[in-house]
Amino acid sequence: MAALVWIGIHIGISGTRLRGQIVQRIGEGPFRGIFSVVSIATLVVLVRAWSIAPTAPLWAPPNWLRWFLVLAMLPAFLLFAASLSRQNPTMVGSSSVALSPPRGIVRITRHPMLWSFAIWAAVHVIGNGDTASVVFFATFLVTALAGMPSIDAKMARRDPFTWQALSATTSLVPFAAVIQKRNRVVLRELSGLALIGAILWLVMLSLHPVLFGVAPAVW
Repeated sequence: MAALVWIGIHIGISGTRLRGQIVQRIGEGPFRGIFSVVSIATLVVLVRAWSIAPTAPLWAPPNWLRWFLVLAMLPAFLLFAASLSRQNPTMVGSSSVALSPPRGIVRITRHPMLWSFAIWAAVHVIGNGDTASVVFFATFLVTALAGMPSIDAKMARRDPFTWQALSATTSLVPFAAVIQKRNRVVLRELSGLALIGAILWLVMLSLHPVLFGVAPAVW
């Protein structure tokens, strides 16, 4: 139930025209405040429900796959670190950012944070392999993957001119704009952030058994 509520408020409300109708009635500020409170409360309930839910194993990932999943988390940390360096051009009120030439991670994808969450969630769905974990992590996977086209559509409705400029030089799918030669990767814009992301990955790899009681891979 907590998972359904989380998906419902993020995809069924925030990702649809219903959001605009609510904002027209109560205003942008109150909507953001209420949405944040409901999101935090739902997240707390979701985490609590996952921690106490009965569960059953569905599969047991072999050790070689666990190491693959550990490595797959590296780009998730790189994307997350890079997403914090600049304002997301698809955020509400980011028109001036979107109109400026894409730099850094935005050259690769305009949704770096959501991709980092999607990778994180997919890795943990595969790596845990039990019913409760599948429900818990798949909730965030669905939210992240569905959120990207939803945000794009919302921006296209809100500011068509800015959306046209942004979509012409960026892509939802990582590296798609680069492959299509609508943009290019500039390593000097990413090197420092890549180092931060790699450090965070190593720190989490070391602390994961302490923080969560589970070693990501068998040494």
